[in-house]
Amino acid sequence: MSAPVSEERREGARPAAPQRGAVLKAGGFVALGSSALQVSSVIAAGLFAALGPFETSGLRLLIAAALLLIVFRPRLRGRSRADWFGIVGYGVAMAAMNACLYAAIDRIPLGIAVTLDFLGPCVVALAAARHVREALCALGAFAGVLLISLGPGGYFDPLGYAFALGGAVFFGLYTVMASRVGKADGGLGDLALSVGVAAVLTLPVSLPHLASVTAPQWGLLAVSAVLGVAFTFTMDTLAGRVADARVVGTWFALDPVLGSLAGLLFMGQALTWSAGAGIVLVAASGALLVWVAGRRTPSLSPDGAVH
Repeated sequence: MSAPVSEERREGARPAAPQRGAVLKAGGFVALGSSALQVSSVIAAGLFAALGPFETSGLRLLIAAALLLIVFRPRLRGRSRADWFGIVGYGVAMAAMNACLYAAIDRIPLGIAVTLDFLGPCVVALAAARHVREALCALGAFAGVLLISLGPGGYFDPLGYAFALGGAVFFGLYTVMASRVGKADGGLGDLALSVGVAAVLTLPVSLPHLASVTAPQWGLLAVSAVLGVAFTFTMDTLAGRVADARVVGTWFALDPVLGSLAGLLFMGQALTWSAGAGIVLVAASGALLVWVAGRRTPSLSPDGAVH
C-alpha cells in the first residue's frame, strides 16, 4: 500500500527520499515475486500445447482463487459499493491481463512478451507526466520496443504483439485498481476476492476442461498457481507495506530482465543483441519514468501488482 502523505507533501514541499533499507527490502520482495512469476509462466507454457493458453490461464486462476479464499476467508458483508467496484475492477483487469499475456507467450519469447506488458505501467505513469524528461523516458521505452521488433532478426509476430500490447493495456488498468484495492481496509482478503472474480470470468474457458485435465497437469497447474499468483501477490503486498508505490513500481522493471533470463535458461529462447538491448532500454526507461512520475502521483504506480 502507498505510504501516508506527509505534512511536507501536503504543503507542496519536495517529498523526503525513501530510506535505503526500505528500498532494498521492497526490491527483495519484488525480486522474489517476479522470479516466481517467471518460473510460473515457464511451467504454464509447457501446458499450452495440451490445454491452450486461455484455458491454462483460467485453470490457474481457479486454483489460486480457491487457495486464497480458503486461506484468507474474506467477509462478503459490510462492504461499500466503492469497495466492490475496486474488487471487481481489479479482478477484471487481472483476468484479461493474464489471458493476453499467456496468449502472447504462446507466440513470442517470454522476455519480449513481459517487456511489452511492462509498457502498461509506463503509459499510466506517462499519463500523469508534467515534464519533458518524463516524455523522454517514454520515448526511450518505445525505442526499446522498436529495437526488439525491427532490429536484426527482430521478433515480430503480429498476433503475438497484439496480445502482448492488449496485456499492457490491462496491466495499466491493473496498476490503477491495485492501488485502489491496496488502500482499502480488506487487505489480502480483498485480493482473494479479486482473484475469485478473475476465476469466475474465465470459467467459460476453464470449466469445459476440468474433466479432461490429467493428474500430472493438475500438479503443474497447482505449482504455477501457487508461484505465479499466491506467492507473487503476497510478495508484492509485503513490498507495498515497507515502501511507497514509487519504489515498488520502479522495482517492477525487473520483470523484463528476469523474464528474458527465464526464457533463456528454461525455454532455450536466445535473443538477438538488438532484442537484448531493447529489453534493457525498456526496463531502464520505464523504471525511471515510473520513479519520476510517482514522486507526484504515487497512487498511479503499481503498489501490489502481479504479472
